[in-house]
Amino acid sequence: MSVQPADRGRRRLRHRAAYLALTLGTIALGLTVHRGGGGFGVVTRDVLGDALWATMIVWVLGALAPAPGLRARGALALAICYAVELSQLYHTPALDAVRRTIAGRLVLGSGYDSRDLAAYAGGVLAAVLVEHAVWSRRRSPTARQATRGRA
Repeated sequence: MSVQPADRGRRRLRHRAAYLALTLGTIALGLTVHRGGGGFGVVTRDVLGDALWATMIVWVLGALAPAPGLRARGALALAICYAVELSQLYHTPALDAVRRTIAGRLVLGSGYDSRDLAAYAGGVLAAVLVEHAVWSRRRSPTARQATRGRA
């Protein structure tokens, strides 16, 4: 049985909505960590915040371009994170002025820290593993049978 174009369109819309919800939830969690961290120390908040930022990038890419495979989106997310971190080694008055704003600091960061590269890798890996686990479960024969049994 083939999937109709209308069904594909609805499925893509649901996937994009799910990625958008994950993005917004990750942003909320990241801002909570950034603002107070629930009792975490400064270093833990920094690493956790960077990992959540990288996780958010994976979800944003899923919302913007869900067609590429999970590995490709994970690799692209990691490349974006690394590029942003490495860009912090470059300074101009205009770029530094943007980085001094709240939005600029949250998006572009404020200073290069090699520890952030590991945090980004951890955040991307976490997002990829979560997504893989969800899709693997949805594709498993027992999950399909359970879904059919409810219909």
